[in-house]
Amino acid sequence: MLRILFLSALIAAFACICTGQQTVFQSGEAGVATYRIPAIIRLPSGKLVAFAEARHRGSSDFGDINIVLKTSVDNGKTWTAVRDVVDNESLQAGNPAPVVDLFDKRYPKGKIFLFYNTGNNTETQVRLGKGRREVWYKTSVDEGETWSDAVNISSQAMRADWRAYANTPGHAVQFTSGKYKGRILVPINYSKGEPQDDATDYMAAAFYSDDHGKTFKISDDIGIKGSNEATAAELPNGGLLLNARNQRGDQKLRISARSLDGGATWNAAGFDKDLPDPVCQGSLLAIEGKTVAFSNNANAKRRDDLTLRISFDAGFTWTRSILIDAAPTPTDSYTAYSDIVSTDKDRIGVLYEKDDYKKIVFKIVKWR
Repeated sequence: MLRILFLSALIAAFACICTGQQTVFQSGEAGVATYRIPAIIRLPSGKLVAFAEARHRGSSDFGDINIVLKTSVDNGKTWTAVRDVVDNESLQAGNPAPVVDLFDKRYPKGKIFLFYNTGNNTETQVRLGKGRREVWYKTSVDEGETWSDAVNISSQAMRADWRAYANTPGHAVQFTSGKYKGRILVPINYSKGEPQDDATDYMAAAFYSDDHGKTFKISDDIGIKGSNEATAAELPNGGLLLNARNQRGDQKLRISARSLDGGATWNAAGFDKDLPDPVCQGSLLAIEGKTVAFSNNANAKRRDDLTLRISFDAGFTWTRSILIDAAPTPTDSYTAYSDIVSTDKDRIGVLYEKDDYKKIVFKIVKWR
């Protein structure tokens, strides 16, 4: 009897308390071979804006890749037709990292910043010094209906000796309170020097703006070689939690670091033994106070078992785990990249890659 009660409690702890699932981007839609790298934000009006890479000719990370969006005004039940936001002709535009500036008084509906990267060669070749990545942003002041011209901020957001470079895959961050209120911060990773077989040429860091995108500064790096594809969440009193992929793969765990000065410098960097990871992407989200959510593939062997975790102590421990999706049978990559957004005080929307990258779907999860 005790065993039955224990198993019942375990199942309840990991069950997905979800409301439906909607396909947002589907392979083949609008003539696009594959949609990847989801990112999502919620506007003050409640409108959801979902972004992705539209990989026109195949699934490769490099090639003819545009950034596209869809919007929803009914909490993800229905979505608009796909629209291009960034078209870099036959080359790559990727890593969409959106954030809403809520504190520019000129724009009461919020001003969307969409940070992204362009590249003129594969990541392997860029790591060898045979190509270049750049950093850009576009803005929208009408909830994503129209967009500004692109602004190249590479000279401010990159150092001259960096090679490979990528924004966070997923939403960026704006501080909503405290000393750094209004600061916009974008987690990044870069490579430096000759490529290393164990990926130790990679490092996670960030860049940020305190003047609504007029100027940018680069933070310190987090100090752990091989840290890659970082995500971040605001903590109380100007704190920031950063979480990164371990590209080395020597430990199938997530890397975390903390900042007490709004992301300018870092401390307490190390591996989180409670967050297994198969060397993939994850997404952090500040909810309220010290409550933080995190999504990733909680399977050290393969990209599967997409899980939402909740921490009530600023990410030191993860009290609750909710299984979002998992393959009915073992598979190499049933779930992969994800991004998360608050839809109300009790629910989180999860936008994630599913079924071996064939689609990007949206699901709402009741977490409390």
